[in-house]
Amino acid sequence: MRNDPPARRGRRALLGRLAALPLLAAVPALARALQAQAAAARPEDLLDVMDFEAAARAVLPPAHFGYLATGVDDDRTVGWNHEAFGLWEIRSRRMVDVSQLDTSIDLLGARWRSPLYVSAVSAQCAFHPDGEVGVARAAASRDALMMLSGFASRPLEDVVQARGAPVWQQVYATSEWEATAAVVARAERAGCPAIALTVDNMPGRNNETLLRSMKVDPRTCTDCHVNGSHNALLKAPLYAGLGLPAGALHTPLDWSWDYVRRLRKIVSGRLVIKGIVTAEDTEACIDCGADAVIVSNHGGRDEETLRSTIECLPEVVAAARGRIPVLLDGGVRRGTDVYKALALGASAVGIGRPQGWGLAAFGQAGVERVLDIFDAELRVIMRQAGSPSIAAITRDRLAPRPTIWRG
Repeated sequence: MRNDPPARRGRRALLGRLAALPLLAAVPALARALQAQAAAARPEDLLDVMDFEAAARAVLPPAHFGYLATGVDDDRTVGWNHEAFGLWEIRSRRMVDVSQLDTSIDLLGARWRSPLYVSAVSAQCAFHPDGEVGVARAAASRDALMMLSGFASRPLEDVVQARGAPVWQQVYATSEWEATAAVVARAERAGCPAIALTVDNMPGRNNETLLRSMKVDPRTCTDCHVNGSHNALLKAPLYAGLGLPAGALHTPLDWSWDYVRRLRKIVSGRLVIKGIVTAEDTEACIDCGADAVIVSNHGGRDEETLRSTIECLPEVVAAARGRIPVLLDGGVRRGTDVYKALALGASAVGIGRPQGWGLAAFGQAGVERVLDIFDAELRVIMRQAGSPSIAAITRDRLAPRPTIWRG
């Protein structure tokens, strides 16, 4: 640490003083995170995923951290996405041979070392200059599935090259069908085996945390944004060269399941629908020919429903009836969270904000450390619960907590 630049030494000193305040002694998790960041010179110095949130806050401009952190209205769905994992207890089984753990999964024709994948997070150059390329390199080093945002700040082709393998491409519905068809064609030319249509982002969301963060950010927006605009569509490389006005790329308010049926006809690979939280919509996805669904509420960024994804998962799994895989993202912060999602029927589990925190704090190495923490925690709980393989993580490994816990 002796060779740290003055800015980092000063930040560590400040965070150390904050962590020592009596008020924070009553909030152990926050104090721990501040203390961890105060001492951190390397990603290995941080002990759990939430430590990286404090590390990211320390290095990011207010508006950029606010963009990563924001939910809708009071941000209650963001918080509940994680807290609701506490509604489930893990029933550990004893005297099980766990000397050889197998965390691998088979998903849509591919085999992965872990059920954890990096989900779509937009505009990652706002967090680190390497952006999505840094995340792709981290995913490659850990053999992790990567889903690239439709609003990524780095071109798809560069990300695929950095990953050294195909990635899943997330797309948003557009009011101009030609734009949708063009991005699907581009993704398939780049070798993407799956298109993930996001269906939970209707226009008009109230991201108060982001707006408040922008008000206290002293920088000039034109330093980073084209013509001072914060509309990611104006700069998203995936849409470059289409010649369409930004307004043409917003999710149509008058869409229906016919949109998914039409998309199914032009997607030659796998079609995944991201943002499903009910049995009815699960059935509709299957009827439209979807190959998988992702239980997601956009990390609480688009809707303040107060329904966490882990609460929605059993309903969706029951409706799928094993016909298609069901994935989950939203609020995943511990290996025990991954375990619980798998026990409730998820085939794979995605992380969003944690990869952004790791990227912001340490670049590629930070994302790798986040993935390593999840992997280590998952392995520990698999041993403790007597689950030597992912297939052994079944519903009978969980017990619901009394509903009074929710308070």
